[in-house]
Amino acid sequence: MSDDNKENPERITVLAKDFTPAAMEFHRRNMSAKGYRMEGQIVPRKFMMIEGMGEPKSLFDGEAFYAVTFVRKSADE
Repeated sequence: MSDDNKENPERITVLAKDFTPAAMEFHRRNMSAKGYRMEGQIVPRKFMMIEGMGEPKSLFDGEAFYAVTFVRKSADE
């Protein structure tokens, strides 16, 4: 990963226990000025981790979090 990708990764996902903080994060961090747009919907999701070929295990004790993903805008947008 290049240094630019470390500072400005292609995608950033933020998790929040409530909808409003997740929704406000785009404006709070001024993500548009940093070259990002919001991708998809802000909806509660459960997260799981899978290692190798084993069964997936719940993260965060199975609690659902609102997830919002910011994706770097491409030059043609």
